[in-house]
Amino acid sequence: MRNAKILEYGFSNEEFEIRLERAQELLYKNKLDALLITIPSNLRYFTGIDTNFWESPTRSWFLVVPLFGNPIAIIPEIGEKLFKKTFIKDIHTWPSPNLKGDDISPLKSLLETLPSRFGAIGAELGKEMSIRMPAIDFNLLQDNFKFDIVDGASLIWALRSVKTLNEIKKIEKVAQIVSEVFCVFPTFISASDSERDVAKKVKKEILKGGVDSIPYLPVISGRGGVSQIIGNPTDKLISSGDFLFIDTGSTFDGYFCDFDRNFAIGTASDELKRTNEILWHATEEGIKNLVPGAKTQDVWKKINKKIEDFGFMVKGEGRYGHGVGLQLTEPPSISSFDNSIIQENMVLTIEPSMEYKPGKIIVHEENIFVSKDGPILLTKRAPKELPLIS
Repeated sequence: MRNAKILEYGFSNEEFEIRLERAQELLYKNKLDALLITIPSNLRYFTGIDTNFWESPTRSWFLVVPLFGNPIAIIPEIGEKLFKKTFIKDIHTWPSPNLKGDDISPLKSLLETLPSRFGAIGAELGKEMSIRMPAIDFNLLQDNFKFDIVDGASLIWALRSVKTLNEIKKIEKVAQIVSEVFCVFPTFISASDSERDVAKKVKKEILKGGVDSIPYLPVISGRGGVSQIIGNPTDKLISSGDFLFIDTGSTFDGYFCDFDRNFAIGTASDELKRTNEILWHATEEGIKNLVPGAKTQDVWKKINKKIEDFGFMVKGEGRYGHGVGLQLTEPPSISSFDNSIIQENMVLTIEPSMEYKPGKIIVHEENIFVSKDGPILLTKRAPKELPLIS
């Protein structure tokens, strides 16, 4: 791959047509008359719509993917001209927010016109999904409705978890940009920086490299390790003896990378260095086992065994990776509780973690494309030895 630098934005209409065709095949297989789509990532997957207007929760936006025919958008008037630039041609609008408080009748009226072969419509009710409309409106939709509304999440994830080559290239591009920044990271931080200062500098370099946004960027430091890995940066100053954790979910054309890097400031204990190297080997074990046909649960077990081979007893059954794409985290999970089959063209993270002493944790993470011939690293591999920044 590695030709991502000349990658164009968007997708062809042909790609959206293929997504529609795959969706309709799964609708028939699952005995559903339509899919009801409401959340931004799913709307973007089926339409190509590109906007940050989702930050306003005032209005609901709906897309209906029917068993036969073209998708139908039922959207607020404010979005009509933007939707006309997309793959979608059948667009219905209504004035919203509606002063009478009725934002569901336009959707319900349209759905009632659909033929009922199976008597059921799939919606975003299940695993790692949510309905983006008021609960009251969702109840009104179901009241005296000719269709049963059932969970369609597994169908949607069956589509989205297996990427097209163009989707994979977008993830690769953003992963490579961020990897380059991490490689030169020690050259642009200083002893007087706070966690917040570090985050600002990292953001500046990542954006300069060509990413579109950085929705997620924890920068966390602590003497000899950190106790958590998801908080936003603070005004705490970076000092000698600190362990520094930086994670990022950055995007190009809507597609995320998700990986972290670890650094030691000045000095690091032998215990910290050894734990870091154990996780490097555990990550390596996970990467090599990401092959078509493998089960996510089995990959988790092999990562776990690798850690235990070094003499550590793993506590709990947390996950060691996940899918990545239009969302920072997507199914499947590399975990003891997920027995998904890994498929060609999935993009997954391998993300083992260890609490090497009470209140001190370390995480390693890489992004991997599952090709027909095996795993292909999309990130630049972290060094085996913990980088020391003087």
